Amino acid sequence: MTKEEKKKAKEEAKAKKKQEKLAAKQAKLAAKEAKKKGQAPQTETVKAQPVAEKAAPAKEKREEKPAPQAGAAEGKAKTAPRNYHVARRPDGKWQVKFAKGEKAIKLFSTQEEAIAYAKKLAANQDGSITIHKKDGSIRKQKY
Repeated sequence: MTKEEKKKAKEEAKAKKKQEKLAAKQAKLAAKEAKKKGQAPQTETVKAQPVAEKAAPAKEKREEKPAPQAGAAEGKAKTAPRNYHVARRPDGKWQVKFAKGEKAIKLFSTQEEAIAYAKKLAANQDGSITIHKKDGSIRKQKY
């Protein structure tokens, strides 16, 4: 056996092993989905199927999920309202950011523009605004 033949055989074995791992992973995911739906998991394992054939059934399974019922959302806890802060940065620009966020959502050259943008965000997200002065102290809260 030449070096090229050995290399080719090694690559084929590697590809086969990779396909088997993928098939095992997909079977595990299918069993998990079946368990969620209350169905008995399929014990039959499928080996060495082409990847394209496996991907199509997975999409169909996702589409089969029933639409959430209106009463189902009532039992879940609501998320806390978002609080946006309008504050001045060391470089002189005004920023809008989340209360506990480190990163600015958007930067503005004037405080007025930043407040207008924060109002839009707060209205869309059912949140509130905290406006800071140039020195960082709070000018107005719950805008």
